[in-house]
Amino acid sequence: MLFDAHLHIFDPAFPLPGNQGFVPEPFTVEAYRARTAALGVVGGAVVAASTQGADPAPLLAAARARGPRFVAGAEAFPGQGEAEVRALAAAGVRGVRFNLHRGGSFDITAMLAHARAAAASGLHAELYADAATLAGNEAALAALPRGLALDHLGLTEAGLPVTLALARAGVKVKATGFGRVAMDVPAALAALAEAAPDSLMAATDLPSTRAVRPFVDDDLALIRRVLGHGLAAADLQDTAAAFYRA
Repeated sequence: MLFDAHLHIFDPAFPLPGNQGFVPEPFTVEAYRARTAALGVVGGAVVAASTQGADPAPLLAAARARGPRFVAGAEAFPGQGEAEVRALAAAGVRGVRFNLHRGGSFDITAMLAHARAAAASGLHAELYADAATLAGNEAALAALPRGLALDHLGLTEAGLPVTLALARAGVKVKATGFGRVAMDVPAALAALAEAAPDSLMAATDLPSTRAVRPFVDDDLALIRRVLGHGLAAADLQDTAAAFYRA
């Protein structure tokens, strides 16, 4: 069974502002359900993509449509005030996502300050960044009050030492996006499992927009092969379900 810790829904019923000139093709709840029918999905996190803007409405609508164990991770943006963050939490959003990789609006200092403020309303932080660019900030990131999840294994081989340090300090690492990272994925999974067995959260990253290679079912089989049955079971469901409180 899989708690899908990172997926996107692009419903044409909602505006898609795009990012850096890119606007994704529609990928509806129905399309996600059909694509994952054989994966044993029991819940998941509908995460804001860089193309969706700051409106959490499409994320919350998708989570409600998909089922009771689906939750949302909304986009963080500069100027997002305390009342707006409280409203996100009240609507069922679990965390705010910071884009430091693809034309984002935050630097690391602003990201940390915003994440600490969001934590006061019960929201964790999610971070899309090349982990190599986070060097020197490991302690501050790991100390965020509601926790932190790092997307896509930290993206690069150069960033793997930082990713490992963050995992050892309690940061969760999303085991997903294998077709968009620049690293030896099996070796990275094995290193993370050894360094922090409870750090990994598996996900599909569907529909894998702008990835060199989209998600394939064997990405989950790879996790099982590398981690072994017991640890893979936690990676595929338990760790993420607990982190997302679902």
